[in-house]
Amino acid sequence: MSLDLRPGPSRRVPDATVLLRCRIVFGIWGLAAAGLFLSAARLQVADVDRWRDLASRQHRIETRMPAERGSIVDRGGVPLALSHETVRIGIAPRELADRGRTAALLGEALQIPVAEAERLAFSEGRWVMVPGWFPPSAGEALSGHRGVYVQRELSRFYTQDAVGRGLLGAVIDRSGAGGIEQQFETHLRGSLGTGLVARDSRGGAIPGEAWEILAPRAGGSVVLAIDAAVQEIVVEALREAVESTQSVGGDVIVTDPRTGEILAMASLRNGEAGRLGGITTSYEPGSTLKPFTVAALLREQKATFDDSVDTGRGSWTFAGRTINDVSTVGRASLRDVLVVSSNVGVAKLAQRLTPGEQYETLRDFGFGVRSGILLPGEASGRLRRPEDWSGQSPASLAIGYEISVTPLQMAMAYGAIANGGVLMQPVLVREIRDSDGRTTRTFPPRPVRRVVSRQVAREITDVLVSVVEEGTGTRARLGSFAVAGKSGTSRAYARDVGYASRAYLPSFVAFFPANDPQILVVVKLERPRGAYYGGSTAAPVTRATMEAILAVREPPVDRGAFVALARPRPGTVEATDPVGSLASFALRVATPRRLPTPSTVVERGSHGEFALPVLTGQSGRAAARRLHALGLEVLWESPGPVAGTEPAAGTPVVAGDTVRLVADPAHHSGSQAVPRGAVDE
Repeated sequence: MSLDLRPGPSRRVPDATVLLRCRIVFGIWGLAAAGLFLSAARLQVADVDRWRDLASRQHRIETRMPAERGSIVDRGGVPLALSHETVRIGIAPRELADRGRTAALLGEALQIPVAEAERLAFSEGRWVMVPGWFPPSAGEALSGHRGVYVQRELSRFYTQDAVGRGLLGAVIDRSGAGGIEQQFETHLRGSLGTGLVARDSRGGAIPGEAWEILAPRAGGSVVLAIDAAVQEIVVEALREAVESTQSVGGDVIVTDPRTGEILAMASLRNGEAGRLGGITTSYEPGSTLKPFTVAALLREQKATFDDSVDTGRGSWTFAGRTINDVSTVGRASLRDVLVVSSNVGVAKLAQRLTPGEQYETLRDFGFGVRSGILLPGEASGRLRRPEDWSGQSPASLAIGYEISVTPLQMAMAYGAIANGGVLMQPVLVREIRDSDGRTTRTFPPRPVRRVVSRQVAREITDVLVSVVEEGTGTRARLGSFAVAGKSGTSRAYARDVGYASRAYLPSFVAFFPANDPQILVVVKLERPRGAYYGGSTAAPVTRATMEAILAVREPPVDRGAFVALARPRPGTVEATDPVGSLASFALRVATPRRLPTPSTVVERGSHGEFALPVLTGQSGRAAARRLHALGLEVLWESPGPVAGTEPAAGTPVVAGDTVRLVADPAHHSGSQAVPRGAVDE
């Protein structure tokens, strides 16, 4: 064996360049490590508050908390619109300590089936929302239970279906839309609060994880001039009229002509009550405008009621247009011309007026301009200036054509005649109150202008009483009270097709008692089938409305004044008045002393008991009025003939008891026919 004695490879010593490079690399690593350390120190110590705040903002968002919306009430404080608090329930199943116990608690507090409660509690999801909304009491029962979150919500609740959405409006996306809700949005909505809401990883709000920073302030309330009981009467009467006449729709407005207050306002179109056509839709009024033509003649001293005019055979051609009457009256006084509603007579007498006088009188009565009612969407109607008239315009305007008005304008104009000649601004809102119930603003009656003298208004009223007593408005008579009224029937006009064939707009306006009016009613129907004159279709609605208002337990009228103004008819009871007579009805309610009552009214016993009268065969409305006059509450399901009562007739009852009217199932309402000899426009 030989040994390899050759020397191995020698180790090379690193030169200075390599060593320098290594030092540089290690230096860079050291600086990087130091930078990371300093950054971490800055994040963890110096900037900890800023980054904590940023993280909080990412997981929690600031929100605006809605305030409880203020209420809307009628003139007597009856709530019409309220904010209704509800709660929604969210569950975090993974946070539940005892799912079985939570399921039992959910079932008991929310009144949901056990199976549904268990499904929610044993869910594998992170969040589960319980379907539906629940009363605040349910939220209180679940509040504080781990894993169950309560979220408060506010919704709008309308208590009186009769007060339609056209008048009150609605709340959409927490803002008022239409009606009073929109008009008084800033007052009703209150002041928003501020809060924080926790967000999950997807950015969604976590139910129940909310904190209040600044509490919201509830909105104030709005007090209307509307009377809820009268409103219900008006809606029911209008619906009956539309159904019985097979009309497309209609409008009714009830006012107090002394103050301009709107006591009720209802519109119906195609079975729906959502619109408010009484202020938003104008129409050609026809003969209900004639009293204002007469007012112009009297105001300008161009005629008196004793002046006569020859109507010939009921036909007159003027400026290429032929005007016709329903019947021939020959030579007649201005008074008789208005009573029988002669188109020819009024048009001829109107030629005494200059265009300026005719226009100014109509404008002074409020036609052609908005009335200023506190509702959005009011129409101004149409009244052209004289320079835009044609040769036919003076005659057309005299009888209610070439002009469009709203039912509200008509109510205010007739109110000026009723109250002695002063046009009033309509009052829909009486006052507004803050969230503490303090009145912050009132809306007192506001006269706009004097249109005619008290003497002229009185003379026109007397003639309008004759219209109801002996003219075209006999179906609006109230036996014991003088009613002033006027009927109208105009042809329906469509912009694209002109005047439609066999399409009419009957209307009637009345106020009573005529000597000291407290109630004014405007009724307009749209395109009835069959009978279409205002005196036969709209006048009965006016009468039914006035009767029903008198029968309300607390009507918005002075019954004592009614008693003083009632026309005495000793020893007689009118067959048209189911209560016996409206005068005796008012006396029984207004005075505490015992008075002789008509035979149709059942005498009370010595202990306040009296036998329930027989009502079989009477209409539902008549029976209800009679029972209300006796101090009884009424459940009334149908306006048709009464088949019986519960309790039965003859049963002892006392004032305050409730009686149910059983309707005759065989009753079918039909359209009303035009009475023979009726003279209308």
